[in-house]
Amino acid sequence: MAEFPPPATQTFELPSPFALHRGGELHQARMAYETWGTLNDAKSNAVLILTGLSPSAHAASSPADPLPGWWEPVIGPGKAIDTDHWFVVCVNHLGSCKGSTGAASIDPATGEPYRLTFPDLSVEDMGNAAVALMQGLGVTQLACLVGCSMGAMAALAVLVQHPDYARTHINACGAARALPFSIAVRSLQREAIRLDPDWQAGQYTDADYPDTGMRLARKLGVITYRSSLEWNGRFGRVRMDEIDTNTPFSAEFVVESYLDAHADRFARYFDPNCYLYLGRAMDWFDIGEHALDPHPQVHCEENIVAALSRTHVQKALVLGAVTDMLFPIPQQEEIAAGLMASGAAVEFHAVPSEQGHDAFLVDHERFGALMGAFLKEIM
Repeated sequence: MAEFPPPATQTFELPSPFALHRGGELHQARMAYETWGTLNDAKSNAVLILTGLSPSAHAASSPADPLPGWWEPVIGPGKAIDTDHWFVVCVNHLGSCKGSTGAASIDPATGEPYRLTFPDLSVEDMGNAAVALMQGLGVTQLACLVGCSMGAMAALAVLVQHPDYARTHINACGAARALPFSIAVRSLQREAIRLDPDWQAGQYTDADYPDTGMRLARKLGVITYRSSLEWNGRFGRVRMDEIDTNTPFSAEFVVESYLDAHADRFARYFDPNCYLYLGRAMDWFDIGEHALDPHPQVHCEENIVAALSRTHVQKALVLGAVTDMLFPIPQQEEIAAGLMASGAAVEFHAVPSEQGHDAFLVDHERFGALMGAFLKEIM
């Protein structure tokens, strides 16, 4: 029988117990990750990628898994993140459901899924777990730490908690704290899941699953991930060819069909309890809490600068999309200001992309070019 290549996704067992930022600990916790390229003898060419909320570690194809990854146009030989030069690692965040330990994982103490007994999860925990994994791979310092969306939050947590661990940093569509608008959106997403009768206080099964809640949560998310400019340009007021006239108020416009398709794909792709935990971790996040002498909450911008001024990266690239309603440009300006206060050479771009928050995922012509140029400079 022919041998099949090993799966691209590997697992790393975190130190046990693994202490968490808000109290509690995990035992026998694991991190899922994938790699591309080769770690050099000096172990000085490692690039770590921290993802948004829902992606797996499969950011790009490889001989072990030829399926395109979620950042396929960006990672690979000769691409922006050039795997001919860099040893690239992408992790699935702690708390997720794509191979890393989260609420859907088995609690070794009970032999049953954690569900809502999973301890409080923070963005800081995601960052610490990623660092532990990289140290387990023998990387004592990253050449570059790349963070996108929620992963950009986790990257900032790494830079503050481990100030010397990354020489350079790319922060794409990130935030140093959760703003009221994004908290409100995620609160509604959680409510949609929790109010689905099939959620059953987190005790759902495949047979009785909160499909409706997950579909609504995903639709709300997708609406905020893109911009009104893109919605108008892509869909306008175009109506569907076929409309269900037997169902009152059924979908009529193409944009509704688009949202339905996204919701259908996502509902069973991602575990609902993990979705709740990750969303709440983002709401809790405020890098200003790591300032040595935090000011009252009304001065949170000062706290952000004070916290990030403790980081030790040499160079940083901060990117935002001008149409991002979820993590708007002022949030990337806060990050740039804080990193500048640390003495880092910071390059900031408000990218004129119409794709909103998801621009880093789809506007490869702009975002990929800026990241590629930055990484070439630090080779």
